[in-house]
Parts: sequence; structure tokens; C-alpha cells
Amino acid sequence: MAKQMSPLPDAKTVRANPSAAELKDLAAAMPNARRTRYGNLNVHTRVLARSKASTFILVDDHAESSQQAISREEGHRIAELQDDYVAGRDMLIVDGYIGDDPEYRTAARLYVEESNANIAAMQKQLYFEVYPEDGFEPELTVIYTPNLAVEGYPNDRVITVDLERGVTRVCNSDYFGESKKAGLRMWNKLVFDRGGLPLHAGCKVIPTGSGDKVGLIVGLSGTGKTTTTFTDQNGSRPVQDDFVAMMPGGKVYATEAGCFAKTFGLSPEHEPTIHGAVIKPEAYLENVSQDESGELDFFDESYTQNGRATFSFSAIEAAPARDLEGADFLLILNRNENVIPAVAKLDARQAAAYFMLGETQGTSAGGAEESGKSLRVPGTNPFWPDEDDLQGNRFLELMGEHELDVYLLNTGSVGGPPGDERSRQVRIPHSSAIVKGIAEGTIGWQRDPDFGYQVASHVPGIEAADEAVLRPRELYESQGRIAEYERSVERLKQEREEYLRGFPALSEEIAAAVGA
Repeated sequence: MAKQMSPLPDAKTVRANPSAAELKDLAAAMPNARRTRYGNLNVHTRVLARSKASTFILVDDHAESSQQAISREEGHRIAELQDDYVAGRDMLIVDGYIGDDPEYRTAARLYVEESNANIAAMQKQLYFEVYPEDGFEPELTVIYTPNLAVEGYPNDRVITVDLERGVTRVCNSDYFGESKKAGLRMWNKLVFDRGGLPLHAGCKVIPTGSGDKVGLIVGLSGTGKTTTTFTDQNGSRPVQDDFVAMMPGGKVYATEAGCFAKTFGLSPEHEPTIHGAVIKPEAYLENVSQDESGELDFFDESYTQNGRATFSFSAIEAAPARDLEGADFLLILNRNENVIPAVAKLDARQAAAYFMLGETQGTSAGGAEESGKSLRVPGTNPFWPDEDDLQGNRFLELMGEHELDVYLLNTGSVGGPPGDERSRQVRIPHSSAIVKGIAEGTIGWQRDPDFGYQVASHVPGIEAADEAVLRPRELYESQGRIAEYERSVERLKQEREEYLRGFPALSEEIAAAVGA
């Protein structure tokens, strides 16, 4: 990816890199911002989730990309529309780095309307800081006009992605996630071009009797990635919430200095670290229910279930991102409700296959079109801008250089959907006990006869009465449902293999890893 050297479009006024205090004052003046009783700001947005249907890669020829795309000529037309609009607006610049390692950080710039200062403030919390001596020159740029409608696109909203120039333009969305995604999407391409693999993953360090263990948690937004990353085991500390780069030889790099957390169902009992950070004065909220006294209700979904918050890792006990080396294990989250165990241990080929399958149940983070539906998102990475088979092949390649212990982790239920009296919920304490057992090496394993991976025979911390979530076949047998179970298994294996063989360049050994 070429370094982005083009000048920003001229504006009525430009305020470059205002302080956090200045940004908060600007955000507080927004008519759709309310101050909570904790002293932080809660912004009510028009757009409630990422706008996948409005996002387009710029290409010379549509045959060049399997992604949703438009021509460079059309991209140029939209750029001119946006530039003309910016000329009459007050704008903000926020500069920062994606990543904290001086040898592997990416200079990024956000150029956004001052009238939506919360977006600038939230992005500032996620960028790593720029210092005067750095000689900063942006490699990736996001030009963001939340109030510019562009006719002819879904909801008059369009996001254009120029991967060659490292420029994303966002029009007519006031949802902060588009700023975050814009930079990280371009960064995805940059990492792959350098021989690595971008992972939509949290990262944590867990102390054990045999030393610290570093775990990566891969999963779609809303499936438990942040919860799993922040839930405490042995005084564990989070390092990263959303994206890491895994490079040849196993080196791992972080991306963000803060967290963009989903707040629905947030409780001080099960997620005390996130809850404590979200109610600090410096945190920013989006679309969280709030009463007239400023009290927050994280369980009210009357406006949206996709309430969000940003906060800096400096607000919590986090491990330094710059200290990251390699990882010891990787969890692939799969929010399911049938025959998937709470945890399964995978060999390298299976790991690449389940990584490519990216199976889960969609949440409000992906918009109404995904919420509640069974999804397959390769790599569980909605930010990936290129051919999906590249992800799977690179994963298997990197596993050959630095093999990790990889596990499939179901954060949903076994035996049926919630509300079905026959189903068994995989609760946060179950998942926490599993992560602790993985880090400490205390889980007993046995081969699953149906899928060929290893399932847990015993997990310290999970009582015998709850072990049904560990071995689905036994649960179905005990309920007289074995025929239903076997039909589900055969259907799932067939669907998985057909799905993987739909990627023409995907390695044959990956596609065959889930077959009968």
C-alpha cells in the first residue's frame, strides 16, 4: 500500500489535534449529547451500526475483487462531492498510530466534522499517541462527513475505500464504528502485504505457575470477545480488545490504545473491569439508555441493543501493548445453540478450517440484517477487504512456522436455543473456567467421535451438574435425542465442507479438515 501523501480538502476552519478536554467541550455542545451522572457523555446517533451495504472498495475492474466495489471514476465523483461539502465546514484533525511498537506502527489520520466531535474524541482514545519528535506523516487517512447525504446509495450513505492510496471516505453515518473500522480495514491490507495476518482478536496475559500465558481471542463483535478478554483469571490483564497482527515467526503486534465495548447486558458482577471503565468521566458512550437523572440502563434495548462505549486502557489494569511477543493459545469464538461444545481442542488443519468457517450467530453490531442469524464470516473478520481464501491459507502457513494451541469456544448454548428447557447455557463462569484451564494446562481431553477434535472430559471449576455443555453427544443421548443429534452432525459436516470448497484458492487440506 502506497503511503498517503495527498493533502486534505480545504475547509472553512481546521482545528488540528485538540486536547481531550477541548474535544469533550465540543462534544458536550452537540444537541444529541447528554451528560450522565458519572460525568461522561452519551451521544444519541442516527445510525446504529456499521453500514456494510453502503461500503465499497474502489477498483478499476469489478472482476478484480469479490468484495462490494465501485469504479475509481465513481469514487472520484464522490470525493469531489465530499471535498465541496468540506469547504464550507469546520473540521477536526486527529492524528495517531495504529499500533505502539516503533518498528511496526502505522500513522493514521482522522479528518471529521467538528459538529460530530464525539467521533474525534472516541478515535483519540483508540489511537496511540504521537510525539513532536516522531516526524508524523499519515499512511492511512479517514475523511469523515457524518452529515453529507449521497443520493443513489443505501440510505443515502456511502463509504469508499481506496486501498492503494490508503484513504477511506465516510458519508452520512454518525456511528463511531465507521471511523474505527475505516482505519483498521486499510491496516488489514497493509499487514497481509507484509506477510502477516490481521486477526479480529482480543489479547490477554494470564499468570500461571509456569509463567505468563498470552491468549488471543478471535470472534465477531458481540459474541463475547471483549467479555472473554476482560474476564479475570489469576489476575489476568487485557492487552488488546479488537485487532492484533500475527507475523511470520509468531510475533504479535497490538493496534489500539483503548477499547470500543458493547454495553448491552453490562453488569458489575460479571464484567467489573469494563463496567468500571465505562462509568468513568473520560469514557464516551453511544446510544446507551439513560433516564432524566443521568442514570444508565445497560439492559434497555428499546432504541438499540448495540449500545457502545470507548475508554482508554490507561483507565484499567492493562498489560503494555509494547511488551507483546508471541502468543501461547488462540480461541475461536462460536456463538451457537446446538451440537457445538463449550470448548474443543483443534489440530492445525482443523484450526485453519474453523478459522475460515467463522461460524457464529449475528448480533446487533452487524446491523438488523445480521442480528440473530446464523453466519459464516471467514476469520470472523468483518474488516477484511480482500479475497477470503487468502486468510485461511495465510493462517495455516503461519501455524506451520509457530504452531499455537487453538480451541473452539462456544459462548452460546448446547442442545437448543435459550428458552428451550432442554438446552444448557454456556455462562460466563463456564467460559472463564475453560480459559483458566487452558492457560494452566489442567483440562482433560478425549476425542470426539463425530467431529474428530478433542472435547473436555473435565474442566476444573465446572461442576458435574454443568458438564453437559462440554460433551453435546452425551447431553442429547441423556435426553433421548440421539437421532436428532446425528442428523445435525451430518448436516453440519456436509454444509461446512461445501462452504469451504466454495473458496477456489483455499488449501485442500483446510477444506478436507471438516469432512466426514
